[in-house]
Amino acid sequence: MANHQHVDILRDGVQEWNLWRQDEPAIRPDLSRAGLGGAILAGADLYDADLGEADLRQAYLRSANLMGAYLDGAHLSRADLGGANLSRADLSGADLRGAHLLGANFSGTDLSGADLRGAHLSGTDLSGADLNAAHLMGADLSGANLSGANLSGANLSGANLSGTNLTGANLSAATCLRTTFAGATLTGCTVCGIAAWDVNLDDAKQADLRITPLEEATHLAVDNLEVAQFLYLLLHNEKVRAVIDIRTSKVVLILGRFTPERKAMLDALREALRELGYVAVLVDFAGPESQDTTETVTLLARLARFVVADLTDPGRVPSALAKIVPDAQVPVQPLVRLGTTPFALAGDLWRAREMLPVVYYTTPEALLALVRERVVAPAEEKVAEIQRERATSLLLGRLFPPPLQGS
Repeated sequence: MANHQHVDILRDGVQEWNLWRQDEPAIRPDLSRAGLGGAILAGADLYDADLGEADLRQAYLRSANLMGAYLDGAHLSRADLGGANLSRADLSGADLRGAHLLGANFSGTDLSGADLRGAHLSGTDLSGADLNAAHLMGADLSGANLSGANLSGANLSGANLSGTNLTGANLSAATCLRTTFAGATLTGCTVCGIAAWDVNLDDAKQADLRITPLEEATHLAVDNLEVAQFLYLLLHNEKVRAVIDIRTSKVVLILGRFTPERKAMLDALREALRELGYVAVLVDFAGPESQDTTETVTLLARLARFVVADLTDPGRVPSALAKIVPDAQVPVQPLVRLGTTPFALAGDLWRAREMLPVVYYTTPEALLALVRERVVAPAEEKVAEIQRERATSLLLGRLFPPPLQGS
């Protein structure tokens, strides 16, 4: 329960309260479960205060300093926190329905499980905030900074995230029904298990959307939120995979170990494939090998039209190809940057019908110029060749079926 002396000082007015905080900096105010509904607390120094489960409904807290404050389970519905500093505060499970939070600082704040339905968060700084399982239905987050925020399991249905910065945010298992992402930046987001339906992505910047869990070292990524959701569904639902016609697939699987200095090459390749109408799926072998990773990559290869394997700094790419080539039977176009460490593949892999001649390049710009004629065209020719062989084999099997046993 609250310290009654602390509550009385606060009720004497913000000026008296702030003077007391200056005189007694070592005292941590205890305002837990205090009844402060409708209180005028603009500019109040509530740094590190305990306001757990406090009643602050419709309170006026504009420009208040709540940095590091404990507001877990607090009642803040329709409160005005515009311009307030709530950096690193604990608002887990807080009720912020309909609250005015425009321009507030929530950087690094714990908002896990908070109810933010109908809240106004336009222009708010939520960078690095924990919004795990938060309720954000109908919330206005336009122009907010959510870079690096944890929105896993959050309900963003009907929310407005126009122009929002979501760089590096975790949107795993988030619910996005009729959510507006127009003009938002979705670069480097984790979207594993996201439910995105009827979303507005007009002019949104989408790149490097990770469809694998954060704890997995291997990075699987695409450049479109709806494609990411579709691929995740394919990877986890065998019945859905069964109805996909691989012959019409536009997926291109890119395998490699893409260090920061080689990011330009990756971006050039993905952009070139995108302009040619393909859906590029990146597999970055940055971490240790695992059986789950191998199975996932092989499954993606079966869904792909062809594979591009960068062997400049191959890492685990050769071992992945050793599984993909005989199992998926999909064309593989190897790439190597000139002047780099030699690579090696088993001899039987080089002799496989699926393996195309190596394409050597010098710079990302040079690779961009080669993509259509030296990468895509040979791969498509090999796709047609494999499909003809399969059709011929199927026809011969029907014309000359194997004899029944015992006949």
